[in-house]
Amino acid sequence: MYFKKHIPNTITCCNLVSGCIATVFAIYGMPETALSFIILGAVFDFFDGMSARLLHVSSEIGKELDSLADVVTFGVAPSSILLWFISVTDYPSMLEPLRSVLPFVAYVLAAFSALRLAKFNLDTRQTTSFIGLPTPANALFWGALIVSFRSSMEQHWVILPMLLAGILVSCWLLVSEVPMFALKFKHWGIKGNELKYGFVAFSGIALISGIACGIMTADYAVCYSPLCIIILAYILVSVFTQKK
Repeated sequence: MYFKKHIPNTITCCNLVSGCIATVFAIYGMPETALSFIILGAVFDFFDGMSARLLHVSSEIGKELDSLADVVTFGVAPSSILLWFISVTDYPSMLEPLRSVLPFVAYVLAAFSALRLAKFNLDTRQTTSFIGLPTPANALFWGALIVSFRSSMEQHWVILPMLLAGILVSCWLLVSEVPMFALKFKHWGIKGNELKYGFVAFSGIALISGIACGIMTADYAVCYSPLCIIILAYILVSVFTQKK
């Protein structure tokens, strides 16, 4: 019994360690490896809550620890990927003098991720669904975007203003009142879960297609590109199907 109650927190700490490692790889200019550890952290994040419920050992300290781990893995790590990319991408001439400062704007995303997690902990409306964009979805979107398309983006100065605008949009989505569905199942039947099963099927097909395309072209960065499509689809489906 003593060891059982520590299993969820141990898994959460694995999420935290994954986020720390992802941050280091991001800062050193290895976004592919950083994204891999963010994905690994997302896997740990999924199983820590599940294990706590299955083992009936949920606790307040586990809830707080989970949020702290998520701030690192889904806030600081993807922000560090953006920091690196903004520091190496082309700048329009008017923004070139800001090259040494502007990359740190990426960490505004980490701040809003922390704010979103703090709100989530206090918001009793988010037991079966979400209000605002979940931090793992936001992190996977930005990591996959940079990894999949950096070669085509870093040579165009117009990308920088678009990235900065995108960061602002993400910050708003994280703390917005936009309702978004969650892949939390009260039962495993089809009725009432049509949207969830449909989205899981769509995501599976997209991921398999992306991996197959990456293998055939020997461009393994392409394997991550479906994540961008999946997250965008998640946002759009939520906006048009969920009621406030």
